[in-house]
Amino acid sequence: MESQYTQNPENLARTPPSNPTSPSPTNIVHRVKSNLFFQSKWAELNGAMGDLGTYIPIVLALTLAKDLNLGTTLIFTGVYNIVTGAIYGVPMPVQPMKAIAAVAISNVSDFDIPEIMAAGISSGAILLVLGVTGLMRLVYKLIPLSVVRGIQLSQGLSFAMTAVKYIRNVQDFSKSKSEGNRHWLGLDGLILAIVCACFIIVVNGAGEERNEREANLDEEGSTRRKRIRKIMASIPSAFIIFLLGAILAFIRRPKVVNDIKFGPSSMKVVHISSHAWKEGFIKGTIPQLPLSVLNSVIAVCKLSSDLFPGREFSATSLSVTVGLMNLVGCWFGAIPCCHGAGGLAGQYKFGGRSGGCVAILGAAKMILGVVLGTSLVTILHQFPVGLLGVLLLFAGIELAMSCRDMNSKEESFVMLICTAVSLVRSSAALGFVCGILVHVLLKLRNWSRDQSCSTAWTPGTP
Repeated sequence: MESQYTQNPENLARTPPSNPTSPSPTNIVHRVKSNLFFQSKWAELNGAMGDLGTYIPIVLALTLAKDLNLGTTLIFTGVYNIVTGAIYGVPMPVQPMKAIAAVAISNVSDFDIPEIMAAGISSGAILLVLGVTGLMRLVYKLIPLSVVRGIQLSQGLSFAMTAVKYIRNVQDFSKSKSEGNRHWLGLDGLILAIVCACFIIVVNGAGEERNEREANLDEEGSTRRKRIRKIMASIPSAFIIFLLGAILAFIRRPKVVNDIKFGPSSMKVVHISSHAWKEGFIKGTIPQLPLSVLNSVIAVCKLSSDLFPGREFSATSLSVTVGLMNLVGCWFGAIPCCHGAGGLAGQYKFGGRSGGCVAILGAAKMILGVVLGTSLVTILHQFPVGLLGVLLLFAGIELAMSCRDMNSKEESFVMLICTAVSLVRSSAALGFVCGILVHVLLKLRNWSRDQSCSTAWTPGTP
């Protein structure tokens, strides 16, 4: 799958530096064009599907449980996708803020749209301040790599476990609950999900390293294998599965066509009372901030440097873009958003290599938001949840596999402590604190041991 899933020197040569020295209009236009350049049209389209396993369930749950304006959310998140693709030149994801969404779904009565938007605006304002003051850059430099890997591993495993739950159990997104085991047969059955998972494994394999080994074997003289690899690379597996899900949604309930109303939803400014500001900050912003700092900024910075050598982005820029997104969209009722390491890993897994990947997704969201508005929820409600679980499963596994570079036992120890604690109630903040504490204790232990060794032996001592 070399043509689809690897970057060659020519593509890297076309990629402009992330910090151009001359910000003239000509250079800006050239940079945007280069960032949105499709390295492979089918691969970028396929990669755009890699984050939908996270995006759709959260947006659907908030729409059903809290009457979120789906049309407004689609339009604003579509704009976010296009802008971030043009700025960064990689498949930088735009995901809902998960902690805020979880609080909103679990609190039935006292955390509605005003509180959700207040939490998003407050989170965005704090992240913007951390970015423009340079504090986020300082945090990024001080956090050990083993702790970052622990957060990534915990998020990847959390995504994968959630995906398995989607596949095995019937879901009620409006209540964020499972409702018994999924049947084997049917248009949203276990067999369908298993077949789709096997299809992705056959087409995409395990990732980059497998593709590179196959490429080396092909160069040794296997023309037939080279032809097979080229055919496999042209199959957009994630797009095919998503298209299948959309078709099955209409088959499962043909009358859904009657519920569709064309035209955008009405957009208005959300009125946020002083009580809503207080509840939003205490219940939404406080639990969301650690996750945004660690997974939406720090982990994304590190993962981008791993997946795209030479295209590492500063913690400052990511913090600023997350802040601006929420300071604009949340006033109009768009879901609070951030970036996410899981979304980046998922879109990379399925072939996303440029900003054009998320720009495609953003354009599709805007079109759906303008043409169908909130009535799109009737279609999404019939979408096979098992297929969303399949997409989310591979995104989570791809993120977790980025942690395999912990070569020393000490680094692995810190990473696994951080991961284990983070997985308890999905508390990334608690896992981060424990990971930092263990890292510091190990450093002090090594330092004291070195000091004792140096005092125990002096030059001239036999």
